[in-house]
Amino acid sequence: MSEEKSLNFIEEIIENDLAEGKYQSIITRFPPEPNGYLHIGHSKSICLNFGLSQKYGGSTNLRFDDTNPVTEDTEYVESIKEDIKWLGFNWSNEYYASDYFDQLFEYAVTLINKELAYVDDSSSEEIALLKGTPTEAGKESPYRNRTIEENYKLFIEMKSGKYKDGEKVLRAKIDMASSNMLMRDPIIYRIKHAHHHRTGNKWCLYPMYDFAHGQSDSIENITHSICTLEFIPHRELYDWLISKLEIYPSHQYEFARLNMTYTVMSKRKLLQLVNEGFVSGWDDPRMPTICGLRRKGYTPLSIRNFCEKIGVAKRENLIDLSLLEFCLREDLNQIAKRVMAVLDPLKLVITNYEDGKTELLNSENGPDESMGSREIPFSKELWIEREDFMEEPAKKWFRLAPGAMVRLKSAYIIQCDSFEKDHNGNVRVIHCTYFPDSKSGQDTSGISVKGTIHWVSVMHAATAEVRLYDRLLKSENPAAEEGDFKDYINPNSLEIIKEVYIEPSLSNATFEDRFQFIRKGYFCLDKDTTNGHLVFNRTVTLKDAWSKEVKKG
Repeated sequence: MSEEKSLNFIEEIIENDLAEGKYQSIITRFPPEPNGYLHIGHSKSICLNFGLSQKYGGSTNLRFDDTNPVTEDTEYVESIKEDIKWLGFNWSNEYYASDYFDQLFEYAVTLINKELAYVDDSSSEEIALLKGTPTEAGKESPYRNRTIEENYKLFIEMKSGKYKDGEKVLRAKIDMASSNMLMRDPIIYRIKHAHHHRTGNKWCLYPMYDFAHGQSDSIENITHSICTLEFIPHRELYDWLISKLEIYPSHQYEFARLNMTYTVMSKRKLLQLVNEGFVSGWDDPRMPTICGLRRKGYTPLSIRNFCEKIGVAKRENLIDLSLLEFCLREDLNQIAKRVMAVLDPLKLVITNYEDGKTELLNSENGPDESMGSREIPFSKELWIEREDFMEEPAKKWFRLAPGAMVRLKSAYIIQCDSFEKDHNGNVRVIHCTYFPDSKSGQDTSGISVKGTIHWVSVMHAATAEVRLYDRLLKSENPAAEEGDFKDYINPNSLEIIKEVYIEPSLSNATFEDRFQFIRKGYFCLDKDTTNGHLVFNRTVTLKDAWSKEVKKG
């Protein structure tokens, strides 16, 4: 009998809340800021918030935290929605912090009327100077004791556009001696004369994240507001604002965000990679963005399984990228169609096979019969991988060499008789004989061989461009390195092979298909494919070759 999986700490909280009758059902939310593309780190939060509501029969809102018009764009909104759907989740309601701008403004007026907020004319530098240090109390602003009437008048004028950006801010009046620096009269509204992607030019006054976040949760009756650990210091302000406004008491809980080896998760750094041309765009297959992973050939299930495996913790840790790739291989092994492609071709001629003859051989599509089979054309001249022939074989060499025998995958056993070289001394063509009674599935030859190699018929081969992707960064933990993270970019993160020979069935590949190029890795069709020009991306190698390189180094 299988052991029941233990609950994570958030599930324990939820189960306890439901058992005590605190809530009839739970409501969670995923609140991205639409200022960039989602990355693998966001997938953990997506899987957690949507997964919890699925498990406990609740609902999850998608709420865009669009309080900064300068950096936000509809393009990002649409990409975020596409990524969530692709991962396999649907939101109960779609909201925007901008939906609540009028309500949030009224909340701010309430604080003013309670003498819990004031308009400050100080510059950002002056405010920072008066904040104090973690060991020294801050000093009160000279504008802290303005009257309710004066603060209200100035706040209305700020809304009407009377003042320039940075000329005035609205601050909560809390405690300049608090041990929590965030509680030292935080800014809750600032002036920004900028076009907003949804409200246009209606507003020039925008709430800060800390003000909009908790109140938006409250408006939506969010029961469990789940954030990453860096928001622990913000929880005190979150609770203070809800308490003083006397609104629905949403609760914030924090979990460890996803940090992964050989990866940067900072939107700022990812933007640098795009803007400075280190990658082709946000969906470059070397990027940790969800759209980049999708283009590379990752499956939604592999990412969901990865998020489940890493679990939900209260302490930060560094997750090995190899675990994500393991989850990917596990899924692709079940669904990828096995096909043959030759990346570094060497011609092989079967001297005793009839000229001009074509034979259709049956080959299985997958690891078991459920995926069916297909017919592959076989002829006298074949392409094989150059690495599958060795002029002077090493010990325990089970592939082709003078006098050596191998099986051609789904075909016949052959023996290498001779080879020719070009004027540079490179092997140009190898000559073999085949054993007609050694056909796969009908072998009566009695010959036993240890090696099997893949091939493509020269006469029938289609061609494709293949892109071999590797890790973008050489450093296991780029965040811990000194200097610029871009100094650790892997110069060999992309190898493009312009002409690869592929079996003809691949000419009908679709973007949804996943393939295992036998002995070469898992591949998918890239969006750069056009009529007459197929482009395949390597999604992941068959084995974790990188960890071997690290151990060697």
